[in-house]
Amino acid sequence: MELWFSEFHAPDVKHSIRVDRHLYSEKSDFQQIDIFDTPEFGRVLALNGNVMLTERDEFIYDEMITHVPMSVHPHIKDVLVIGAGDGGVLKELTRYESIERIDLVEMDPQVVNACRIFLPENASRLDDPRVHIFFDNALRFIRRCTDQYDLIIVDSNDPFGPSEGYFSREFYGICYNALHEDGIMVNQQGSPFYKHDADAMKRSHKHIVNTFPISRVYQAHIPTYAAGYWLFGFASKRYHPIEDFDPERWKKLHLETKYYTTKLHIGSFYLPAYLEKMLEEVE
Repeated sequence: MELWFSEFHAPDVKHSIRVDRHLYSEKSDFQQIDIFDTPEFGRVLALNGNVMLTERDEFIYDEMITHVPMSVHPHIKDVLVIGAGDGGVLKELTRYESIERIDLVEMDPQVVNACRIFLPENASRLDDPRVHIFFDNALRFIRRCTDQYDLIIVDSNDPFGPSEGYFSREFYGICYNALHEDGIMVNQQGSPFYKHDADAMKRSHKHIVNTFPISRVYQAHIPTYAAGYWLFGFASKRYHPIEDFDPERWKKLHLETKYYTTKLHIGSFYLPAYLEKMLEEVE
């Protein structure tokens, strides 16, 4: 008998992956956590029935949410990461020797523990000496922070249920306060293809535009996410993601990547017409 894991991308659309083994299934105080072994995508982490990452395509998400801001801001030393308990974003950040501190705020310790065991490559840099893990509510944590970070990466779940507060105007306001005067915030903005996701994306973008002087949206193509098309938000107090981008400075770091390139960096901010129209409606 075949075993399949299916996720609703929309009320009338499912994405299914054939499963070899169900490696882990636990309900924490916050959510249902499952890890599957699959023939096509390797190991898959799902939270509350939604795919968070797969071994096959996680590099796309982690590289794009990390290297885009890191290649724009020339002096990032202190970083705050919200969510990302699987460790993938940390794996990319710790490749930068210039970073001195990475604070990771994750609400669910069971996600971290499960990923240490079943996704060890993703979680390989959780014990880097620059990484400090706080199991806390991110809203509560950031309220205590003022002028502390050069970069904030918001790697939260989708804007429904427990993570809805991470897409509010209040949340972006306290992120703004936690950043230095030239700080950058990046966040996952979901998919613009299905109406439910597009409406959430527009609400989030409107809040960011009303909070930061510079706000842009950029894109990546991630096969296992809704419609295979995903957005990120780039918000900054000073730096523009293209005008202040120095590709030669980033190339000198000699970081090997599988998705991100300096040409793709620029191209990712050029959006299709229907998405530009959506964003113009709320800006």
